[in-house]
Amino acid sequence: MSDCLFCRIAAGPHDAGVLHSSDRVVAFRDVNPQAPTHLLLIPREHVASVADLTGSHDGVLAEVFEVIRSLAERESLDTGYRVVTNVGVDAGQSVDHLHFHLLGGRALGWPPG
Repeated sequence: MSDCLFCRIAAGPHDAGVLHSSDRVVAFRDVNPQAPTHLLLIPREHVASVADLTGSHDGVLAEVFEVIRSLAERESLDTGYRVVTNVGVDAGQSVDHLHFHLLGGRALGWPPG
């Protein structure tokens, strides 16, 4: 989708601070970080949100979480990190493309928001 910011980043090339790129998953630094480490992980395929996932997405989701683990290790998030995805406007989803926030590098409060 040419009007989707994350689809354009996934299509590359962009100077989006890309840290990981595979056939199915792209990871990059958030331009408005909410923690010392704030990364975004997206599937290359346009999926609007968790609400649109089906069983056909199991492989890409497994890869997303493998990349999260790898990036958390590379970013030295040994004392903990948070993985968040928002679904819909009321939850704070601002880009209609499934994405996971990897946040860490400081103590994260609870409850969020």
